[in-house]
Amino acid sequence: AAYYVLDLATPGHLGTHLRGVDENGDESVHAHSRSAGVVTSAWLVSNALVIFTAIWTNGETSLGWALAWTVSFAVLGIVLNTVMFFAVEAITPGNLRRIVTEPGPVRPLAYVAASVALSVGAIVCASIA
Repeated sequence: AAYYVLDLATPGHLGTHLRGVDENGDESVHAHSRSAGVVTSAWLVSNALVIFTAIWTNGETSLGWALAWTVSFAVLGIVLNTVMFFAVEAITPGNLRRIVTEPGPVRPLAYVAASVALSVGAIVCASIA
């Protein structure tokens, strides 16, 4: 779910930016976005940590409650990551969504967006524990 939300937040299809598909539809080493890879990885790790923490801390409760808490915190993590992604875009110059999906080397703003995603995941994990 976190991947699809990030896909909706970025222009174009996120998978094409990660695979490196050029405007002709051909895969090319020069068309992939390393920035998209960094940000997507951070989003997925952030969400995985939230889900892991929710499962770990609710493992002794009944399956229904553990599942409900896990889904609730996973949704919270995705929502907060999305809000923070747009907040970073609002407070920094340029268009974060466009910068993240541009082909080429990792842009510094992509590192900031990735750090924010991991920070959000850590904060949600702390709130669970």
